[in-house]
Amino acid sequence: MVGYVVNRLLAAIPTLLGVAIITFLLMRAVPGDVVTSLVGLEANVNPERMAELRRLFGLDLPLHVQFGQWLGAVLQGDFGSSLRTGREVAQDLALRFPVTLQLTLMGLLTALLIAVPLGVLAAIRRGGFVDYFASFFAILGLSVPGFFLALLLILLFALALGWLPPAGFVPLAENPAQNFRHMVLPALSLGLILAGAVTRILRSSMLEVLSRDYIRTARAKGLSERVVIFRHALRNALIPVVTVIGIQFGSLLGGAVIIEQVFSLPGVGRFALEGINLRDYPVVQGTVLFVATAAVLVNLWVDLLYSLIDPRIRYE
Repeated sequence: MVGYVVNRLLAAIPTLLGVAIITFLLMRAVPGDVVTSLVGLEANVNPERMAELRRLFGLDLPLHVQFGQWLGAVLQGDFGSSLRTGREVAQDLALRFPVTLQLTLMGLLTALLIAVPLGVLAAIRRGGFVDYFASFFAILGLSVPGFFLALLLILLFALALGWLPPAGFVPLAENPAQNFRHMVLPALSLGLILAGAVTRILRSSMLEVLSRDYIRTARAKGLSERVVIFRHALRNALIPVVTVIGIQFGSLLGGAVIIEQVFSLPGVGRFALEGINLRDYPVVQGTVLFVATAAVLVNLWVDLLYSLIDPRIRYE
């Protein structure tokens, strides 16, 4: 087990290095830089002053030198400082990550609460109304863009019914009830999209498991249908679902960028979006590398979870 974990972590290094290089080059390929963003259209700033600012930020150095300096600092645990605010990127990430983590976990929980019962019922009652509804829901969840769904939810539950606030954020430690009210719509927007994919996978997986010999044997032994479904079938059917959730975790974090912007949540996604708009290179590079590392660790945890769901799986 320990050897497997170490090998996976070592194998992740080239992936993270590739993410860092691509992010660095893409940000430099975008027209303009942080100096032009800060100066804007002010007519009284001469080219000499702009060149001085670029030297101050180190933007006049060759690209390979800039990347080497940034990567060397990251390896020492320093993600650099924002070129706009001067604050440490790691400090801002530490403040904003709990918001994104809460949003992602609530979205994931929402998806599972909807998809697991719906996928199981669709498989048990194949060809019935629930099965057709589950297929319709899955296609809808996979087709509707997250931002469009978020706007629909705001229109219905915030503006038309007035049940929930349309935007804003209250810290969990300050007022848990208000925090939950502000997070319901963002979590629904994120969770409904994932629920579509999980429902589809779980239905197919349950149908395959229910056709296995050991399920027929369990029924022939006189076990109740409830025991057969939930103890023997669902547990084995969850393995591909866990795989999908691990793969979709990166998509959840990516979707959080748009959802946080729509609902004005001060999370990592909105932090990255502000960094892109202002060409704040350390913010964007640090945030992308942080999210990529989180996705790698979550996928490793998902792989390890297989052995808990199915004890026959062993890691050498």
